[in-house]
Amino acid sequence: MAQRIDVKDLNIYYGDFLAVQDVSMTIEPKSVTAFIGPSGCGKSTFLRTLNRMHEVIPGARVEGTVEMEGVDLYGSDVDPVAVRRNVGMVFQRPNPFPTMSIRDNVLAGVKLNNKRISKSDADDLVESSLRGANLWNEVKDRLDRPGSGLSGGQQQRLCIARAIAVKPQVLLMDEPCSALDPISTLAIEDLIHELKNDYTIVIVTHNMQQAARVSDRTAFFNIAGTGKPGRLVEMNDTATIFSSPREQATEDYVSGRFG
Repeated sequence: MAQRIDVKDLNIYYGDFLAVQDVSMTIEPKSVTAFIGPSGCGKSTFLRTLNRMHEVIPGARVEGTVEMEGVDLYGSDVDPVAVRRNVGMVFQRPNPFPTMSIRDNVLAGVKLNNKRISKSDADDLVESSLRGANLWNEVKDRLDRPGSGLSGGQQQRLCIARAIAVKPQVLLMDEPCSALDPISTLAIEDLIHELKNDYTIVIVTHNMQQAARVSDRTAFFNIAGTGKPGRLVEMNDTATIFSSPREQATEDYVSGRFG
């Protein structure tokens, strides 16, 4: 069940450094939200707060709230591991576990969560997750071979299969196509279109055309200068952001004048 995320007055710190300042937004369920903006403006940092991944960096902390269906993910009684199970993450570079088979890669998250699973249930889950990632037909005859033997685009789809195997409600993608060739990129974009029927998807991308192609809503982040915090400048339907944004800085960025 895809879920909505409400972010209110979020400030993100690394030690004393304020990296991202005062972000409030709503991320709609069963839709694709793209984060765009120049390098260093806090897009990926903000993305990682949505499943508490930034906390693995010493000194990182947030102020404000991130609510999913009314539950604050930063509540004192909330387990970060449970948050990450609900909010999956796909990284910039495909990162299948190199020594594991394709099959074991898909099941890795499930096993990490100490889920006991019968062989037939595991077989079903591997197939449904690989089908969900549009990879089943390409790998069904070599499930016991290493995941690292696949092409880059296939490895990224394997990582998506691994993320959806634990049945999250939200999928975060941090520039999932930046290391891929154009054909693999298109395959991932097609997949994102299909996945939004079941998941809430948030994607960070540096590719304007990609944001325009895959997302329903776009958030533009910017930074006033080195050492200054990143901020959310505006957020709207993607078509509006690209055709008639409210802010001049957004217009300058999407038209390629800077960034």
